[in-house]
Amino acid sequence: MNLEASELKEKVREKYSNIAKSSGNCCCGGSCSNAEVAQGIGYSQREIQKAPSGSNMGLGCGNPVALSSISRGDVVIDLGCGGGFDCFLSAEAVGPQGRVIGVDMTDEMIQKARKNAMEIDCQNVEFRKGEIENLPIEDSTAHKLISNCVINLSTDKPRCFREAWRVLKSGGEIFISDIVLSKPLPPEMKDSIESYVGCIAGASLYEDYLDMIKKAGFKEITVLKDELFPTGGNSSGGSCCGEGLVLDQVRSITVHGKKL
Repeated sequence: MNLEASELKEKVREKYSNIAKSSGNCCCGGSCSNAEVAQGIGYSQREIQKAPSGSNMGLGCGNPVALSSISRGDVVIDLGCGGGFDCFLSAEAVGPQGRVIGVDMTDEMIQKARKNAMEIDCQNVEFRKGEIENLPIEDSTAHKLISNCVINLSTDKPRCFREAWRVLKSGGEIFISDIVLSKPLPPEMKDSIESYVGCIAGASLYEDYLDMIKKAGFKEITVLKDELFPTGGNSSGGSCCGEGLVLDQVRSITVHGKKL
């Protein structure tokens, strides 16, 4: 792929801006609903119904909130919050004494998330525009950090994990759902901009991904969930990420790590 990092980032921004502005039932334009997509990647009916309807955009590859240990009073950061779906679920978990900060680099997503918060009068969530490689958050702010199918889109993943480590308090934890590869992609997919913005071509090899987390300083790294990732947004449970293909090397994992 002969694009500079800045050009790739702009392509990603353009795609997710268009998704935020779309009023379609599913981000990929398929016959599925976003509720079906969310169920397919691990969300319960209660979670789907509890969050504002416009916040679930069918963009995840797991449910990091369900696998997290978010507690009452925690401060939680969500990297690449989109319409705020995981933020609103986290807001319920932390309660009125806690706080949730969602970060997204797309104006339209931030606007959508803020509108969703107003819809349910959610007082313990805020949304900040920023890049996950340069978080607009002070050092040692959060107890927990989550992210859902976003870091694979970054052209500087090691920096994302270093930023995650920076903004966590001592003893803080990450719960990150993302796409990884068990083996390299075919050249035609690896070099495809459509595959990149669709969360596939930018994915790292499994062991490389875990190694980046380790090198950022995290300890006790464990994979809480690991499964074949059905792409394409269909009634069988595939996310709206991807190009409608099921490749045996594309996996969805949820990783836990601690800042000790």
